[in-house]
Amino acid sequence: MVVALPAAWRPEAMDALTQSAPRRLTVPIDNRWGAGRMAVLDFGAPDRPVDLVFVHANGFNAWTYRSLLQPLSGALRIWAPDLRGHGRTRLPADPRGRRSWIDHRDDLISLLDGLDGPPVALAGHSIGGTSGLLAAAERPEKVSRLLLLDPVIWRREMVLAMSLPFVGRLAARSPIVAGTLKRRSIFDSREQALAAYRGRGAFKGWSDMMLADYLLDGLIETDRGFELTCSPAWEASNYAAQAHNPWRALRRYPGGVRVLKAATGSLTHMSETQGDRLRVEQVAGSGHLLPMTHPEVVRDALFDLGV
Repeated sequence: MVVALPAAWRPEAMDALTQSAPRRLTVPIDNRWGAGRMAVLDFGAPDRPVDLVFVHANGFNAWTYRSLLQPLSGALRIWAPDLRGHGRTRLPADPRGRRSWIDHRDDLISLLDGLDGPPVALAGHSIGGTSGLLAAAERPEKVSRLLLLDPVIWRREMVLAMSLPFVGRLAARSPIVAGTLKRRSIFDSREQALAAYRGRGAFKGWSDMMLADYLLDGLIETDRGFELTCSPAWEASNYAAQAHNPWRALRRYPGGVRVLKAATGSLTHMSETQGDRLRVEQVAGSGHLLPMTHPEVVRDALFDLGV
């Protein structure tokens, strides 16, 4: 089967991409979860303070959102990190015994602590939004406001139940965990991976550009082939590890919070509301991967957040 190269991988497009691409940085991280280096994409003018930190969803990486963030780089300086166990970040990622996303929270705290300048706006998708909220509650002086894109926030009673050991063991046996553990992790080429993902499952409705961007840092060439940088075991552990409390973090964080909630299949169990500090809005026609399917809506919200 012959697969046409997506426009993003053609030589002329790669030349243009190289000229406008974000800079690649690494930030040292050393906490109780292990030491290493966090990969960060740096969009915008390097001589200004960071305006916005953007955190990706489970299984993806910062470069997945390049086409979403790049148009904002003329007005904003944006840092987009790869979470532990994802993309080009090189930090220990052992899924055994994980109970919560406190490791991601602590990594983001280290990132925020290393930033100079005024407080930043922080945005995140799914696990990235929830982990960013958890970090902001611990460092409110570093985060001016939040934009959460269908963050994983279960009902209060479910959040409390997930802290119980036996419930955590049940979560590890859930269908999404089992399905993720069966996910193919090695491909013969990037083109083969593109053909396998295009228009299927979670990737339905994605542009070829965004899918190619995901695969750029979502695969690493090894002697076995092109291997997922986020292993199925680590991705699955993020689905199972739910013993953290975003509701407590919402109470503790004093800044403004805007939530964009998917219209169908949302993982945000919050009612729509318009308050002085918390706004929850539903994006019409969207699913959980709304940054991929509704980039214009999300980009406008990011711009409003960052300026």
